[in-house]
Amino acid sequence: MASDEWDDEETPARPPFADLPPPPPDVQPSGEVYDWFQRGITLLENGDLHAAVEVLTRASAAVPESRSVLEALARAQFDAGMFPEAKVSFERIVAVNPADDYAQFGLGLAAARVGDLEQAIEHLALAAAMRPDVAHYATALRGARATKAHRR
Repeated sequence: MASDEWDDEETPARPPFADLPPPPPDVQPSGEVYDWFQRGITLLENGDLHAAVEVLTRASAAVPESRSVLEALARAQFDAGMFPEAKVSFERIVAVNPADDYAQFGLGLAAARVGDLEQAIEHLALAAAMRPDVAHYATALRGARATKAHRR
């Protein structure tokens, strides 16, 4: 190396990935966490599931105690086929509020999708017991039990 070229000590510091373009604005919305949450919900409702996961993950990291944000994230993860991630998100909700029938249901469905039928049946049974008026809770429970019986 010629003496007039830079050595490592003289190389200016540059943040990693500085040469990459910024994420598209629909994935990294500006504004406050509430704006991110609203954008995530809109993306979820419009079927743009992976973008919804990205935005809602960011919102959840900013306000990890928000049940609404975490539920929206769990729904987006589940709908995007990210079942292990959805399971973890629903588990976080259930850990804080075991009486949340929807979170119990979501956890049961996600557990079934990752192959944990014991956990699936446990949480689907809780959801169905909490809300016997919600027919799809009982239907999902019957399905998980039938799958378990079939695998024996």
